Amino acid sequence: MSVHEHKKQAPRHINCIVLTVSDTRTMETDKSGRLMKSYLEENGHAVLDHRIVEDDFTAIQKGVLAAQLDERVDALLINGGTGLALRDITYEAVERMLDKTIPGFGELFRYLSYEKDIGSAAMLSRAIAGVRGKTVIFSTPGSSGAVKLAMESLIIPEIGHVVREVRKDL
Repeated sequence: MSVHEHKKQAPRHINCIVLTVSDTRTMETDKSGRLMKSYLEENGHAVLDHRIVEDDFTAIQKGVLAAQLDERVDALLINGGTGLALRDITYEAVERMLDKTIPGFGELFRYLSYEKDIGSAAMLSRAIAGVRGKTVIFSTPGSSGAVKLAMESLIIPEIGHVVREVRKDL
């Protein structure tokens, strides 16, 4: 079966949670979380919850686990905490919880960032995606530019396809 046929069989409606990792943002100042939510909703997907957690290993992992345990949730979209500062531990917290990784997500995100005037600094991005149980997880940097790029170029075009692949044997 071709990729195009797989995409035709993909669900058109995905139930999602948006999780922002930040020590400083509030719901009022969470531009990137709201941006993720609006892209999802504008494309026919549902955002069941949108929350902010501190840049804390345990808090991030609790957010991942809560999404996985909620039977309604197909995908968890995380933004923030992916930098190189000591406090930025989203990558480590998420990566350790994945049953399967989707290396192409981070690779393509860095490539697209490189092409979009970021240049060689794109190598600093620690975007990651994968699967825990039957929940798809995408984690992007927290800047609104990074979220816009990931949502437009990678997540929105493929989220249904990825969910279909994860759930096809269930």
